[in-house]
Amino acid sequence: MGFDTKNEDLQTKLDEQQKVIDDYTNILKRLQADFENYIKRVEKEREEFANYSNHKLVAKLLNIVDDFEKALDVTKENKEIANGIEMIYKQLNKILQEEDVVAMNAIGEKLDPFKHEVIDIVNGDENDVVVEELQKGYILKNKVLRPSKVRISKCGGKE
Repeated sequence: MGFDTKNEDLQTKLDEQQKVIDDYTNILKRLQADFENYIKRVEKEREEFANYSNHKLVAKLLNIVDDFEKALDVTKENKEIANGIEMIYKQLNKILQEEDVVAMNAIGEKLDPFKHEVIDIVNGDENDVVVEELQKGYILKNKVLRPSKVRISKCGGKE
């Protein structure tokens, strides 16, 4: 009987140790999952920060794009100057496209307060339709970077 009792005691201790091992294994798995989630969250935050940083820089560049467009309109008579300005303008637009900046085309669209900033209202056949784009709006990575400044029509609107 001594041998069986000793065997049972050893089996009990072995079972207790196995339970401790299982507990530590579960804790380790949870820690590993938490760490992997942490890595994903930090990577996402880093990407969002980079996008935000780009957002601020690109928003400032859009004013330069506007100035180039105005300069192109003014210098149409002087082909050499117009060609130089147009070349720089195209390079700037290429950089913006590489950064996923897309110009919006607002004319003919129904007013969307997230995409359009109403500057003026004119009398027209349809309500809340953009009839003129006073300043281009832009989208960066599917978010409105700058809303289009627009003139909209209203039935019975001001003239």
